[in-house]
Amino acid sequence: MAKNKTEKQGCLSVFFPFLNREPEKTDRKPAREQESERDQEPLPYRVRDDFLSPAEFSFFKILSSLGGSRLIIQSKVRLADVFFVARPNENRAYFSRIAQKHLDFLICDSVTMKPLLGIELDDSSHKRESRQERDDFVDQVFEAASFPLLRFPVEREYSSREVAARIAPLLKDVISPPAVPPPPPPQTPVTKQENAIPLCPKCGIPMVLRTVSQGEHKGKQFYGCSNYPRCREMKPFRG
Repeated sequence: MAKNKTEKQGCLSVFFPFLNREPEKTDRKPAREQESERDQEPLPYRVRDDFLSPAEFSFFKILSSLGGSRLIIQSKVRLADVFFVARPNENRAYFSRIAQKHLDFLICDSVTMKPLLGIELDDSSHKRESRQERDDFVDQVFEAASFPLLRFPVEREYSSREVAARIAPLLKDVISPPAVPPPPPPQTPVTKQENAIPLCPKCGIPMVLRTVSQGEHKGKQFYGCSNYPRCREMKPFRG
């Protein structure tokens, strides 16, 4: 029977040659094995030598020479690391608008690391319409947060005197010696209006009554912004 079957198959192979084909052998490896080999390959990442462009590096050196020990210069800072949305649940779209935008330089107080001043270097690309729309929005962000922003045109060399002339008025409270604080105003009788929950002067939302948990002021109460630690605004509580 096996012979007849073979003979029949041989006859049919005249008309259907594909019946005599043996299964093709393939050298293709399983997908899991291919992925494993890729995982063993070194990652294709390298350190950039041009983190700062020549113009940015020149300006950075000027800022560093003017800042002294009281200022820290940060470069290429994400706007979302400088600003926050006061009502994130209501304004989620506003976060996405600053999440991918960066600031050329950010000047911070070296003692507290509090942001003090933003700086942008505008090259020829800022003349494009799309770039101008981006710049207009960034200006609005700084204005809304009452945070200063200076724009400098890109140049081959910068004059430290000219840069200092524009920066110094905005950083005089940090660079100059601290002034003697004025005497506290006389206390006034507490009224019901003073006991009302205040609004945060920065975020415009109701503040939260908090209690100092440690230190020499332990047990004292004060009003703090509900956006803490992103906002550290405080107001005294007069109970």
